[in-house]
Amino acid sequence: MSLGLLPRDEDEGGGSPPSGARVVPEPGVRVHEGAGVGVGGAEGGAPREGGDARLRGLLHEHYSFIWRQLRRFGVSPSRVDDAAQEVFVIASQKLESIREGSERSFLFGTALRIASQERRSAVARHEVGFSTPPEMEAIASRPDELLDRGRARALLDTVLASLDDELRTVLVLYEIEEMATKDIAELLAIPVGTVASRLRRAREAFEAKVSRLFPKGGPR
Repeated sequence: MSLGLLPRDEDEGGGSPPSGARVVPEPGVRVHEGAGVGVGGAEGGAPREGGDARLRGLLHEHYSFIWRQLRRFGVSPSRVDDAAQEVFVIASQKLESIREGSERSFLFGTALRIASQERRSAVARHEVGFSTPPEMEAIASRPDELLDRGRARALLDTVLASLDDELRTVLVLYEIEEMATKDIAELLAIPVGTVASRLRRAREAFEAKVSRLFPKGGPR
């Protein structure tokens, strides 16, 4: 698998939230028909002015992006909906302090922290480990089956999990989300040159990991 063959999220199942996905609110966050969550004041009180509309906008514009990042950063399919909910619940609680124009950056940073917590919790629950997963051993023994997009996704997840978070972040955003380097720099609040450096190192690490999985050349 070369970088040019990284599966795009829109190309296959599992890369986008299910159409019926909803964010389930916690106390202080109210459900709205067709919106998912809304911001309220004290229980039974009136909503903060403008809060509902702004949160509706965040959900509409960023929910799918945040859901995908949680999956790409190691949150299991069984936990990703709850993790996405947590991101937007946190956003609803801090909405007044989120600067206009920086919403996506706030949500992305929150998603990365929650994904890290989820990975640690999964390890503690012995749901994941650090050895090569059985499905990856099967893929490595039958590289021709990587034509199956589902198996390609399993490979991608395994390789991404082996990268440092800094490298994985830029690789996912550039190669999978197809974001420009300047947009990645803005999202992560780092210089464009730093993005380029991390991307180069991430590509090298990615290719090295694939080469170890497929020492005889593997799929390209």
